[in-house]
Order: sequence, then C-alpha cells, then structure tokens
Amino acid sequence: MSNIEPLPRAYESADVEKKWFPEWEKANCFHGDPESAKPGYSIVIPPPNVTGILTLGHVLNNTLQDILCRRARMKGFEVCWFPGTDHAGIATESRVVKYLKETENVTRDELGRDEFIKRVWQWKEEFGGKIIRQLRTLGCSCDWERERFTMDEGLSAAVQKVFIQLYNKGYIYRGQRMINWCPAAKSALSDEEVIYKDVAGKFYYFRYPLADGSGYLTVATTRPETMFGDTAVAVHPEDPRFKDLIGKMVKLPLTDREIPIVGDQHADPTKGTGCVKITPGHDPNDFEVGKRCNLEVINIMNPDGSLNDLCPAEFAGMDRFAARDLCVKRMEEAGLLEKIEDITHAVGYSERGNVPIETLVSAQWFCKMGELAKPAIEAVKSGKIKFHPERWTKTYFHWMENIQDWCISRQLWWGHRIPAWYNEKGEVYVGETAPEGDNWRQEEDVLDTWFSSWLWPFSIMGWPNGGKEEMEKFYPTNDLVTGPDIIFFWVARMIMAGCEFTGEIPFKNVYFTSIIRDDLGRKLSKSLGNSPDPLDVIREYGADALRFSIAYIAPIGMDIKYSNEKCEIGRNFANKLWNACRFRQMQGDCSADCRRLPEGKLSADENWMLAKLDAATVTIENELENFRFHAAAHALYDLVWSDFCDWFVEAEKVPMRAGGAEKERALAVLDYALFRILKLLHPFMPFITEELAHRMGFVEEGKFLMYEEFPTCGSGRSDAAAAVAVDAKFELVRAGRFLRSSYNLPDGKKLNFHIKAADSAAEEFLKGELASLKSLLNAEAVEISSEAFDAASRGAAASQTVTCGVVSLPLADLIDIDAEVARLKKQMADLEKWMAGTRARLANEKFVNSAPAQVVADTRSKLAELEQKAAETEKLLAVLCK
Repeated sequence: MSNIEPLPRAYESADVEKKWFPEWEKANCFHGDPESAKPGYSIVIPPPNVTGILTLGHVLNNTLQDILCRRARMKGFEVCWFPGTDHAGIATESRVVKYLKETENVTRDELGRDEFIKRVWQWKEEFGGKIIRQLRTLGCSCDWERERFTMDEGLSAAVQKVFIQLYNKGYIYRGQRMINWCPAAKSALSDEEVIYKDVAGKFYYFRYPLADGSGYLTVATTRPETMFGDTAVAVHPEDPRFKDLIGKMVKLPLTDREIPIVGDQHADPTKGTGCVKITPGHDPNDFEVGKRCNLEVINIMNPDGSLNDLCPAEFAGMDRFAARDLCVKRMEEAGLLEKIEDITHAVGYSERGNVPIETLVSAQWFCKMGELAKPAIEAVKSGKIKFHPERWTKTYFHWMENIQDWCISRQLWWGHRIPAWYNEKGEVYVGETAPEGDNWRQEEDVLDTWFSSWLWPFSIMGWPNGGKEEMEKFYPTNDLVTGPDIIFFWVARMIMAGCEFTGEIPFKNVYFTSIIRDDLGRKLSKSLGNSPDPLDVIREYGADALRFSIAYIAPIGMDIKYSNEKCEIGRNFANKLWNACRFRQMQGDCSADCRRLPEGKLSADENWMLAKLDAATVTIENELENFRFHAAAHALYDLVWSDFCDWFVEAEKVPMRAGGAEKERALAVLDYALFRILKLLHPFMPFITEELAHRMGFVEEGKFLMYEEFPTCGSGRSDAAAAVAVDAKFELVRAGRFLRSSYNLPDGKKLNFHIKAADSAAEEFLKGELASLKSLLNAEAVEISSEAFDAASRGAAASQTVTCGVVSLPLADLIDIDAEVARLKKQMADLEKWMAGTRARLANEKFVNSAPAQVVADTRSKLAELEQKAAETEKLLAVLCK
C-alpha cells in the first residue's frame, strides 16, 4: 500500500475532527433503518433544554451514550440514537421574557398570549437548540434526521392523548390543594422541583392577646408575614396549661380580626410554647388542621410573592420579605414581640427560579400516581429494568412506594395547554377541541414540562399516530444514560408511562452518571467560576481527548474530580497512538491483510503481545457490558501505552532490524495489533481512530472503521502460559534500567550486565532472548549464567533480584566509587535532617490538630517519601561499601 500518505509529525485534532463528522453524515452512517435485518439497538437522548448550552455534565452523559451506540454499531446492531430537545417551560419563558424586555422593551402581558407564544417560537428557531449543534462537535452519532422537540406536532398529540386518557380513567383531576409556588416564575411547582437549602433564619416569638383581656398566648414563627392568613391558634387538647382555653378567642395582632383557640394534636406540648399559629392557606400541616377544625383558608399572597389586599393596607402590595421586617417592627412597637432566636433551618427553593418558594392553597390539576406506580415498581423489582449502580434502586423504591399525586398544571403560556374547557354554567369538558356552543373557553394553564418528557421514549418514535415500524424495531430502547438527580422527575415517570401507554418497559438498563466536581470537591457552577466551557476545552485539547479523559476519570457510582489539566491524559494518549502509527509507517508498507495473523510460529514477544491483546479484549468487552466505562478506559490505556508502545514496539525493533522474513512477520503482527487497538478504541475516540485506520490503509476509502467488527474475544493464537516468561523478561529489563538510573548513568551509554538465571529453564529462555535483552537494556554485552556475579574478583556491582534470576550491573569501570560513596553519604545526612524536622512537626499536637487536614496529610506523605528515599540510598551505599 505504497500510495498511503505519510502521517504528519504532529497530530492536529481540530483538522481531523472537522474532516470526519461531515463524512459520516454524508454517508448516512448514523441513520437507524427500521427495515434493516439487523437486530435493533436504541437509546433516547435525555433531551436538553432548548435554552441550554453544552456543559461538562452533557459531555459525560453524551460521551457514554456514544460509546454504547458506536460499540453496538460495530457489533452488528442496527443502531438508532434518538436526539431532541425539551421545550423547558419555565426556563424558556423566563429567557424570552428577559430577551423581549432587553431588545424591545415590551412585556409578556403587553404582547398577549398568542403574540408572546409566536415570539417564543421565533426565539427558539433563532437561538434555541444550540446545544444540539454543540453535541456534533463532540462526535455524537445520533440519528440527526430524527431530531425532535417536545412541542412538535406529533409529540404534542401524544401529550394531549395521554391527558385525556388519564382524565377519563379518573387519574387526572382538578382540585384545591396545598402546592409549591414559585414567585419568580409565578407558577406552581411539583415537590420534585423544590430544592431544600440549610439557611440562617430566625424564630420570632409573638404574643397573641386573649380577646377577654385575661392574658395572651405566645406563638413562634419563621414567617411573620403569614400571620395575616392566621385563622386559629392550636393547642394540644390534653395540655393542662391550655385545654380550658379551647373555644375562646384571641385577637390577631395588627388586624381587627379575632380567631379561635382550637384543640388539635398537631400542637406538641413538648415543643416551643405549646401554642401554634394556624395558617391553613400557607402551610401544609396547618392546611390539614384547618380541614379537621373547619377553619377558613386565606391566601394572602399575590402571584409575585407580594402581599395582597386581604392584608392590612400598610402591607398590601409589599414584597414578602420587606413585609416580614415591617411586621416584626410593628409587633415590637405594640409590645407583642417576646424574643427572637437565631436558627438554621431548611428552606425550600424553586429549582428554576432559585428563590424561596411559598406554600399556598390553589386550584390546580393533579395526576393520581398510586396505580401507575405499581407496574413500574414491579418492572425494577423483577429485574426487567436494571439500575447501574444497583444502589439507586433503594432510592427509586422509597419514592415510588410513597408516591404522592403529581401537580401537573403550571401558570405559564409556553407549553402544552391543558385540553380542558369551561362554560358559563361551570361545566368542565376535557377533549381535543371544545364542544359546540355555550361559549366554551380553554384552560389558561399549561402542563408541567415533565408531562411531555415522561412520554419521550415512545412519543419520539411517532406514538400514538405513527411510528409503527420504529416502535417494532427500536422500542423498548436498550439503555438509558442519565443523572441521578432526575430519577424522580424523569426516570420513574418514564417507566410508569411506558407500562401504562405501551404495555412495555421503556428501556432495559439505566446507567446513572457521576456528579462532576472540581479538584476541591465543589460542584461545578458558573457562580464559582469553576465550570469550564467544553468548547474551549475541545479547542485546546481536542474532542477525543476530552471524551477519553472524562471516561477515564469517571468511576461508576463515585463523583468525578475534574480539571482541564486532566484532559492532558487524553491528549497525551492520542499523541502516543499517533506516534506509534507514524513509527509503523516508517518501517514500510502495511500488511496486505491486517485482519489476520501471519502463518507459522510467532516469536515469544509476539505471542506475549497477542496474549495481552486477547486478555484486554475480553476485559474491555466485559467492562462495557456492565457499564464500567472507567475500567474499560483504563484497560485500553494500559494496553496501548504500556503493553503496545512501551514494550512490544520496542521489542519488535530487533526482528525489524534483522530484515527479511523476520521483519515481515513482525510488521504483520504489529499491524494486526494496531488495527485491533483502533477498533477497541473507536467508541471512545472516534475521530483519531477513523483517521488512523484510513491513513494506515487498514480501512478502504469509502468505508468506515465504525462498521468494522468490534473485538469481543481472543485471536486464538496466543499462549498465556508462555507469555509469563516474557513478563519475567520485561521485569528483568525494568530492574536493569532501575540500576542504570540509580547511579545516574546516561540512557544512551552502552553498559554490561550479568544475569544469574533462576533455573535451567530460565537460562535457556533468556539465552534465546539475548538480542532482545541487549536492545531493551541498551547493553554492550549481557552475560547469562547459572553462576552469580563474582564481585570479589570483578569489583562492586549493583544487583536486583527478579522472578527469572538476579540482574547485576558491574560498576568498577563506570563510576568513581569513592566519589559516589561521598555523594551518597551526604545525601543520606541531608535526608536524616529533613526526616527529623518532619517527624518533629508531626509530633507537635498543636500542628496536627489545628493545621488544615490536607496540610497534615501532605506532611505525612512527604515523610513517607523521605523514608523511602533513605532506604534506597542505604541500599546503594551497601553495594559500594562491601
């Protein structure tokens, strides 16, 4: 294959990556054909928000999905990776509201619903979906022709059908219930959209005067502004301090209202004052007390979190936190503030709005989840769906077995509008279109974004009005890769939806990715400035380097500690592979058939390489089959960097220098190993492997490495037992190199070595490997004997005992022994001084107890290093002072 163009000296990742993605797309490599005779394999992408941009979390998630898809493609499956984006109701509406204010100085309400939605679609077409384009830069092999959006016509039809079906089944209903409210989005939230944060707060102790003037009750609250919604004070019915007061009235401070004292077990005599202010409109527990005691429910909040006209005039329209401060001030002025305590407590925050939520009673749409959960629980219990890591099943079962009704309505304009209709008679109709007559008006609310996302695995294929062929071929999907943070939002609900609407599970395996943190253990975030832009990382290191590095540092079930510098793992690895291929090209034309090994007997080194390759092939297949991407990446790294490049390529220089049949055989084995390595590595590093496979002549023009067979088993030619002898030879070489470096002898200097073989078999094998040993040790001569080196007659020698014997390096003609002894003694004295100082520091209890833990740990590590260096120095002195 002399027409093969030589590889450039340096690997330029940007040029290679820019070249191959268009080639793959032009050849329709990513398209999943439902009519193919091959078995189907499918994944649906966790749809990123249409507003989103690529993050390292997306890089990890989509790299792992691409590894699975490319491997499946190479294993002969008809692969379809379904891509798309989520309309992200709250996030998108907020983004467009801000954009319109900045660009046109116009508000949502000024535009009106229809015009605003039109503007959102325009914004989406112009700015949305950027993340999908960025995923191509990463090399994601999605079936881009099938890209979908959760507001597409077909997916919207699926949402509407499901809502109507569940309503007719009695699962969906509208009712007044306590819900979570986001003042920033002015919308209801589900429980799963509330994140609890421990924050500093205060307990305010207020006195509520008895109406008859006989005294007062003291209540404590963290939210003074809600007192205007109080409709009772509760005491425990058996509390001797207060039970005689039940039925009497107290004056609600700052208002002209009186409210009753009620007896209810919610009031715990052992906690606080034993008296609890009851605000049924703004606290879930109080709401239940209100139902038991038949209390009025008063909502004192406007949608934006300000206080409404049911509050005293001074407070109406005031921000809730400003009202809190004023309320405390007025209570103090009235002599009704008893005390204030500083506390730390958990406060619910809106996941999207990042503001404290309000709990309030509102008319919303809900979905009963109890019956839907039962088959979804069984699907995981029976093993039909497997979680990786398995420990997430406990989290799943705990939530599913205690599942609550889902608040599915949102007070937004952007989203799937609820298909419910009202007339002037107060009747409700649920259907695709309004009935004839009676001035029916449609529900203003839209559905929770997750109400479309839970249908994603089958709605993306065309369900319910099409996609029959896609569903038959690709549903259920095989694997899902996602973050554990949406196990409730998305994973559990998809399982419920799949079981309910298709009668089948939506996927067979769920792999939960790790959380990416910085080197200090902090979650990546823009506010901390520790969240790098992946596109910048790709520009600096290359997409393949980023992909390989992030898989390499992502152990299953453990957090990832990331820094950009760790991408040097992948970049250096790519360069190592590139240089190995350049070296191979320099030796002559590639083999006529790199898929087969040469006939006849192979050398010991060649057998060893095949044994390593066979073992790694089985390991990598097993690790990927069990979603241990990190372990597979490590196996690949060790195979390529250590086994192939550091040892085999170096060892094969001997037969290559010999020329003739020996060289021909060596190059054939080298090509076979290289091609297999490229195939194993392709799912992780698709760009460089595709480039090298073509530039080496392993894959014909017009064909692609991604369609070569993925290696899953051994070559059938290796002898693992015989390879052990080569392992021992390489151990001996490492020992010889260590002796060289111990006495600061230059790598380029030819040395003489003596080897006392461990037994006759080792002696025979090593004598057969004499040329290899001389090459690997860079030796002038290697003496192999059954006798030990005679230091008495030949002078001092440094020695190392290894599996196959003792390797000795005669020193008499190499170094000035007296000068070396003096140098080593000075080094030993310095080490003893440094060790003494470090030990004294660690013996100081004040240092150990008050210094940062990392500093103490680093000091202990430093001492261990000094002690190891001292032990090595003593050994070197012992050799020279015999």
